[in-house]
Amino acid sequence: MAPDLSQNRALKIVTHAAKNKYAVPAICCYNIESIIASVRAAEAKKSPVLVQLFPWAIHFAGGILVHAAKEAADNATVPVGVHMDHAQTPEIVKKAADLGGFDGIMVDMSHYEKEENFRLTKELVKYCNERGIVTEAEPGRIDGGEDGVGDVSAMGLEAILTTPEQAEEFVDLGINWLAPAFGNVHGKYGPKGPQLDYDRLKRVYGQVGDRVDLVLHGAGAEWFDDKERLQSVIQCGVSKINLNDAINNDFIRVMSEKAASTPLTALLEEATNEMQKSVEKFMDYMGSTGQAS
Repeated sequence: MAPDLSQNRALKIVTHAAKNKYAVPAICCYNIESIIASVRAAEAKKSPVLVQLFPWAIHFAGGILVHAAKEAADNATVPVGVHMDHAQTPEIVKKAADLGGFDGIMVDMSHYEKEENFRLTKELVKYCNERGIVTEAEPGRIDGGEDGVGDVSAMGLEAILTTPEQAEEFVDLGINWLAPAFGNVHGKYGPKGPQLDYDRLKRVYGQVGDRVDLVLHGAGAEWFDDKERLQSVIQCGVSKINLNDAINNDFIRVMSEKAASTPLTALLEEATNEMQKSVEKFMDYMGSTGQAS
């Protein structure tokens, strides 16, 4: 008998955000310190949070980071889920699902041609659901790349903006969360900054928002350290926002500035504390603060 997905903690976290018109931060974590910072921030702000790992975490460390994230989520005093971002091959989706520890997995087959994308996504959604895991997918194709995400241009591919019709087709595959392409990019934006098509985002939400929740990818530090910009996408229906360099840059800054003169234990604690402050700031910006009270 298939597990009851309605009790999946990541699904419950994002559904609550959607119903209450805020967004839950999904923090891209690369080490134990970022997991600790994310959960401590959530507890301090009484906010839900998602700890996100890339496939790199498994390639590098097997199940160690996954199970550390699960333990942190299990022991947290607020709702915390564990999600894999951008699983880009059927093999890594299945490996992640079989490891145990993930509440959600992004089944990202967007670099395949449409027919193959649909076939693989439907197959892998079923595989995940049978193991109690919810899924996210990307209709269209979000441009760029970042640490942990393959750059589509390097694959010889072009960005494809999401249409409401494409979104509908993906909903039919059984996904729970949808990451539309509406001018957002992974990694660095050009000198003009984000050229976001809010009307497109609203149309996608109007088409499928009653059945799936929307996710923002590409909320980079340079342009999204801004409550107004984040709230503008939330008002268009986004309820999960992925944060990577916007959070991790503070950890890296402290490490680079103080590594030569600070004992390792103190250095790790200070860098973790700075990252926690950054996560807390984004919880305030995104309206998730106090939502776990």
